[in-house]
Amino acid sequence: MKPEQTEVWSPVPRVVTPGANDSAPPSDAIVLFNGKDEDQWVSAQDHTPARWIVHDGILTVNKKAGNIETRRRFKDYQLHLEYRIPADITGSGQARGNSGLFLASTGPGDRGYELQILDSYHNSTYVNGQAGAVYKQSPPLVNACRRPGQWQSYDVIWTAPTFHKSGALKTPARITAFQNGVLIQNDFTLRGETLYIGKPFYQAYDRAPIKLQAHGDPSQPISFRNIWVRELP
Repeated sequence: MKPEQTEVWSPVPRVVTPGANDSAPPSDAIVLFNGKDEDQWVSAQDHTPARWIVHDGILTVNKKAGNIETRRRFKDYQLHLEYRIPADITGSGQARGNSGLFLASTGPGDRGYELQILDSYHNSTYVNGQAGAVYKQSPPLVNACRRPGQWQSYDVIWTAPTFHKSGALKTPARITAFQNGVLIQNDFTLRGETLYIGKPFYQAYDRAPIKLQAHGDPSQPISFRNIWVRELP
């Protein structure tokens, strides 16, 4: 054979300009939090404007206002998010900086598919509920948490489940995730929605918002910044 016989010249991949650094959004990203406002977010309970606290370029949980979710709905995507546990955090176990990144919010409350956010720096809890866990389904491969007071990052590839017209599951959801640049979930196949009580199961949906949790634990609220998403074909 000649070299030319195994060369592919088209279609040419489209150009995406990377961000100026690892946390900056690339040119095709949808910026979900720009450090100035909550325009991309609504209350997950009643879809009124989000009422978390924006200050100094960061977004801090308002536990009284409840969960927030994106105005837009997504299917498959790449997501970048940064969060910070307060330096003076108190509590222990699940009552210490608890929140959650719901990769698809499928209903009220905590319905959906959750990647756990928690202070797991020298803080013991059940391993499928620590930071970086697919909640109650898959512990993180490693504990890559930084100490409270430092900014931390999640970079996630989310492949949404698909369903037959009958509502039966066609292909399950999958997740690959990095915490602070360290692989913590490697193409994990979810068994259904992430439930606090009971066995996971699937319910059909097409596209869904991304949700951030205002957990009811008594510890100090956490903060977020630099949230962006790239929709994948």
